[in-house]
Amino acid sequence: MVEALRSALAAEMLRDERIVLLGLDIGRLGGVFRVTDGLLDRFGPDRVIDMPLAEGSIIGSSIGLAIGGLVPVPEIQFLGFTHQAMHQIGPQLGRYRYRSRGRFSCPVTIRAPFGGGVRTPEFHPDAIEAQFAQQPGIKIVCPANPYDAKGLLLKAIRDPDPVLFLEPQRLYRSEKMEVPEDDYDIPFGRSRLVREGTDVVLVAWSAAVELSLRAAEQLQAEGISAAVLDLRTLVPLDVEGLVSAVSKVGRAVVVHEAPITAGFGAEIVATLQQEAFQLLDAPVHRVAAWDTPYPPGALESHFLPSVARVMDGVRLTIAF
Repeated sequence: MVEALRSALAAEMLRDERIVLLGLDIGRLGGVFRVTDGLLDRFGPDRVIDMPLAEGSIIGSSIGLAIGGLVPVPEIQFLGFTHQAMHQIGPQLGRYRYRSRGRFSCPVTIRAPFGGGVRTPEFHPDAIEAQFAQQPGIKIVCPANPYDAKGLLLKAIRDPDPVLFLEPQRLYRSEKMEVPEDDYDIPFGRSRLVREGTDVVLVAWSAAVELSLRAAEQLQAEGISAAVLDLRTLVPLDVEGLVSAVSKVGRAVVVHEAPITAGFGAEIVATLQQEAFQLLDAPVHRVAAWDTPYPPGALESHFLPSVARVMDGVRLTIAF
């Protein structure tokens, strides 16, 4: 995924000279995960800009650059750090087209790694994507594999409005697949049925897709056929694809890394209740993190959803 993201950034910077990257340590260091490695040498300091440790300034600068005609792609080192820029992301970036009555768009793509599984300190793994779903005007994109990462990032940069592009740090280097060198993008609001199944649908995004696939494999040995639906984008949400997948089997389990209360899984449950209530054979179950602050790395395996917990959730749903 690291190479797919770097390939997308480089290709788009070659295509459009208005694109600038900015963020903490993205230049000489190449980013904390090395996604931007080599881009400073290739495109120069006017387009790959090292910023201070000030997330509000990084996003505020991006807003000004976008209004001035550039296409900024800022990196926030970890999604949890965006709390230091909330006053810029929601009230400013997300509302600028509305506030200016359409005179100004803000083509800003905020890249941010998130999610657990790599034993990072607090604030680094926080999955707070649902908080941004409450900020109208911000699209939320969550790739789960290298192919989607490149295609969705290209689509995000080309979008005339703000995009929060969430990168699962656990999957940066854990999976390889063929990714075209040719130009392609993936439309927002189109989910992907990763695995077919006839008994239950596991609805997930980002790293939870890979977790759900592992759970589905083990459930197969018990005679339970579990489909896996990758939402890809939370805003816009593919309501039609979600309802279609779940209505075929009548049962669903939502899997995500954020704490369960008011996580985006609650929005999935509400959507299915409204759009597919008569087609459900059981209540929609959620498997998520616990409602506690993110624990030290040694305890995160007890905090995050696991294959065993996903399987338990499926068994409960099947038995209803």
